[in-house]
Amino acid sequence: MMRTGFQGVARLVHHKALYRSPHTLPRLHLASAFGSSTDSLVARFCGEKTDLKDYALPNASWCPDMLSLYQEFLEKTKSGSWVKLPSFKSNRDHIRGLKLPFGLVAASDKQDWRLFTRSIQLEGQGYEYVIFFHPSEKKSVCLFQPGPYLEGAPGFAHGGSLAALMDETYSKTAYLAGEGLFTLSFNIKFKNLIPVGSLAVLDLQVEKIEDQKLYMSCIAQSRDKQTVYAKSSGKETCSLSLGLPATTQPTTGREAEG
Repeated sequence: MMRTGFQGVARLVHHKALYRSPHTLPRLHLASAFGSSTDSLVARFCGEKTDLKDYALPNASWCPDMLSLYQEFLEKTKSGSWVKLPSFKSNRDHIRGLKLPFGLVAASDKQDWRLFTRSIQLEGQGYEYVIFFHPSEKKSVCLFQPGPYLEGAPGFAHGGSLAALMDETYSKTAYLAGEGLFTLSFNIKFKNLIPVGSLAVLDLQVEKIEDQKLYMSCIAQSRDKQTVYAKSSGKETCSLSLGLPATTQPTTGREAEG
């Protein structure tokens, strides 16, 4: 995940438009990184043509529930109400043309940069997920199938793997909904364990946008909604609203309740 400060490398995008819809929540009134509306941010993110590999596409490891629900949401994208978000191996591929705040520059010259949730290359072994975003309602659904490399208790996904993907879903949603770049706080309460290889559905809502901050909540549950795996809340902000000098790092807060 991209975290606040030197790990908080901005989220997203360089792509082409798929829809037009009105905003239902207040916008942040500040000079943004792109100076763009939700429409154009989504458009840049969801380009029709790219030579980059999209990791948010079905593969042979996806379970039947993951595949069928993916197809249901893909059908909804035809009306323009929902948009499937591509997922590239690095956020560097999502932020082309975006000037990073605070003079942040990566010190390493290594070339194989990878987003944390895309760091396991073998299909089905790590994070299998896809995010769908609803522009007008500013909400997201993430379909998540944890692989065996994410195991915690034998046969079940590690709680940290779910927390990381919730945070990733927050970040993508926050950017597209209100140009949020940095996670200020993240709180999670675990309820049940997710069996490895099964589907968890993450439903995320932007609750409000206030004082240049986005307040969000998320619930992870089984497809039939009979089993709740975890509930969380998060707060993100646009980097330009912090008004901090280059030598100052925003504070990151994370709390976990059993």
